[in-house]
Parts: sequence; C-alpha cells; structure tokens
Amino acid sequence: MHNLIFLTDLARPDLDPYVRLNEAQLFHALEPQPGLFIAESPKVIERALRAGYQPASLLVEEKALDRDLADLDHEMAANQTSGLGQTPIYVVGSELLSQLSGYNLLRGALAAMYRVKRPDLASFLATMPKEHPRIAVLERVVNPTNIGAIFRSAAALGIDGVIVTSDSADPFYRRAS
Repeated sequence: MHNLIFLTDLARPDLDPYVRLNEAQLFHALEPQPGLFIAESPKVIERALRAGYQPASLLVEEKALDRDLADLDHEMAANQTSGLGQTPIYVVGSELLSQLSGYNLLRGALAAMYRVKRPDLASFLATMPKEHPRIAVLERVVNPTNIGAIFRSAAALGIDGVIVTSDSADPFYRRAS
C-alpha cells in the first residue's frame, strides 16, 4: 500500500524540496549528511531507485498517479528493490502544478531522493572490470546540460564508469538528469 497524501495547496514545509529550495540548497539540506536531489520523470526515478538511491518523497500529478505508481512498483519488483513503503507520495491536481515554476510534469512525477556519499577514487576503481575498464573523466565541465549529455552518451557507449572532478557541475542537478 502507498502512503498517498492528496494536497490542495503547496504550503506544507515538507514540500520545500519541490517548491522553495534551489539546487544548491537541496545539496546542503541535510548537512553534515549528503543532501537531496530531484529526480524528474518516472524513468529517471526508476534509474535512481535501481542505482540504490532512496526516495524522501514523491510528487505525482493526480491524473498520472495510477500509471506512474504501477510503473515504479513494477520496476522495483523486477529489480528486487524495496518498495515505496511509507514514503510520502504527494498527489496534486494540474492546477496546483502550474504553480511550480520550472517543472513541466508532462512526464509524470518528481521525487526528492537522498544523496549518498560519493566513493573515493580507489573504492570507485575497485568496482571497475579488472581488464580494460572504460572510464570517462569529466574535468571542469561546468554546464549541467553538458554533464547530462556526456552521461547519456557514456551509457549508450557502454562506458564502465564516469569520474566527475569537484570543479565540474553536479551530475544530480535537474538539468543534468
């Protein structure tokens, strides 16, 4: 069963990740722990869940609720990922979504996801294939759109991993994902 919360306004403080926090504030939201990021669209949410990220909450348009939850539940079952359980799922109507500037929810849903601590370089390299790993290194790539394009290209080319230097844009920014 899902923890559905039907909303008539966006005033709740637990909606801050969707309504009032920018990406830098999301990044620092839970310090000293890693912060949050927004996964936009069921496809991106599915990939984040598959990669082991846990949702803090979801925001779903009412008319897409059944389809999006069925897709997410199916994906989690197929990948033996834990379900949404008691994760708050905020359900809003189309008129309320129009108040969220910058979000085009034609693709269905948003999820506030917990970040995880990035592995150090040695730990990351230990996960790579022993022979001939293919690794992309992004150094000083400051445009999040370019980060996203490079990650999608790396996935299409079967690259084993991507290293992003600290002077590059955050790969979890909305424009990157």
